[in-house]
Amino acid sequence: MTSLGIVGYGAYVPRFRISVEEIARVWGEDAETIKNGLGVQEKSVPDKDEDTITIAVEAGKNALARAGISPRTVGALYVGSESHPYAVKPSGTVVGEALDLGTDLMVADFEFACKAGTAAMQCCYGLVKAGVIDYGLAIGADTSQGRPGDMLEYTASAGGAAFVIGKDPLAELETTCSYTTDTSDFWRREGADYPSHGARFTGKPAYFHHVTQATQLLLGKLGLKPADFTAAVFHMPNGKFPTAAAAGLGFTPAQLERSLVVRRIGNTYSGSSLLGLTNVLDAAKPGDRILLTSYGSGAGSDAFSFLVTDRIIERRDKAPATEAYIQDKQHIDYGTYVRLRRKLKV
Repeated sequence: MTSLGIVGYGAYVPRFRISVEEIARVWGEDAETIKNGLGVQEKSVPDKDEDTITIAVEAGKNALARAGISPRTVGALYVGSESHPYAVKPSGTVVGEALDLGTDLMVADFEFACKAGTAAMQCCYGLVKAGVIDYGLAIGADTSQGRPGDMLEYTASAGGAAFVIGKDPLAELETTCSYTTDTSDFWRREGADYPSHGARFTGKPAYFHHVTQATQLLLGKLGLKPADFTAAVFHMPNGKFPTAAAAGLGFTPAQLERSLVVRRIGNTYSGSSLLGLTNVLDAAKPGDRILLTSYGSGAGSDAFSFLVTDRIIERRDKAPATEAYIQDKQHIDYGTYVRLRRKLKV
């Protein structure tokens, strides 16, 4: 049987950063306590001309470059986000034209909180496996917001990742599965500027339950153990949750270390676990097995097992590494952050 999976991948993170210390200074809070509690040092901030669409385009360009295919061979484009610029108008149509994907193209915007991007990957995989399309492009991108003074303000950031799904992969998708319930831990109603959340309720019954169940379903489906994986990637609302989830499932800190980009760029929502995966792929070797488990409030988790192939060597350097975007940064103060994120309403 022909192997299917990730043919190309790409990342993008905005250049601006705001530190935990700067946010804590404004609200009179102790920065060290915040950093220790969240496991986050700083977060990315989009410039005034950056949004989910521009981030998706940049990540998509990098994914197509690594895939080494004509954009016109992509048969489906799905953009997952919880911060689409328009309430009524798709992001995908703009992204598709910017990437020159042509008009013989299935397009849809996905929403499932922070797992919209992995849901897009599953749909692309299903269409390729069924023979309906040759390649699908799945993107998870966000410019997430946090209410001023809320703990989310320390983590809600911006960034995205894109994946071309098809044959001849650099990372074969062995299998995928999902675990879904109606658990309302985090939401934003139509017209609301900022999301609401159930505070501590977002932990055990929401994030941990779904991530654990989806991962265990995947392990059972493949007959594998945590030790069979070289690296693991979990959704990163902060630095503490994925670390605790990994430990509870039996994964080691070494397996998780490469994926924890949240410490330096914050929670990119739909791009969170996907950016972690791109950073892992940037250092992966043929034969490595990678676990990916996303989480989306509302609530559900998608789990994947990828087996890295020899093609990773020839394709990896065709686009900038995720670490290059993380290291290319310029710190801003809270006033600039407020202006860029349009937090002042006149």
